Amino acid sequence: MSEDADALDENLCVGSCERCPALVDSRSQIVEGVGPVDADLVVVGEGPGANEDEAGEPFVGRSGDVLDEAFRDAGLARADVRITNCVRCRPPDNRDPRTDELANCRGYLEAEIARLDPDLIVTLGKVPSEHLLGRSVGITAESGDVVDARLGKASRRVLLSVHPAATLYDRSQRDGFFETIARAADLIGASEGSSGQSRLGEF
Repeated sequence: MSEDADALDENLCVGSCERCPALVDSRSQIVEGVGPVDADLVVVGEGPGANEDEAGEPFVGRSGDVLDEAFRDAGLARADVRITNCVRCRPPDNRDPRTDELANCRGYLEAEIARLDPDLIVTLGKVPSEHLLGRSVGITAESGDVVDARLGKASRRVLLSVHPAATLYDRSQRDGFFETIARAADLIGASEGSSGQSRLGEF
């Protein structure tokens, strides 16, 4: 990965924040987004879990392993994808972030996406999907759907997906999750010229 891929500026790095007392007490560190500043694809999760809080990087541990496997299967490299979260501090006991906590971190996420200007955003799970779309989402039924969402001053193309952890608890979700990540690769043109791995015909 080039130095540019690791570069952070004031729009990408939170650095220090104490807006959410419960999260400040729960976290050991702020977990920033990782990946290139010119990524075509941005993946947005809910928030850091225990593994992410310890490592200081989103989507590590078992969920990260599933995500990485799906990337490889789709012809994507993790190093070429920007991976971030709706909130950057671990909620206590891995609970869902509260509405006020999501709102407190929204500006950071919008600034990050505006700086990156990606071709596509993939939301992993119900919480980030509802947060970005501003409506209720039946994530299992809507996984694989592409919708437009207003983020900051721009309309963004968003591909909804189940969370990779869902595939660990329900193996029947696995094929759908991998197909959704493959569709993301197709939508940004990353699968073009790959060794026959494109699944565009499935959609």
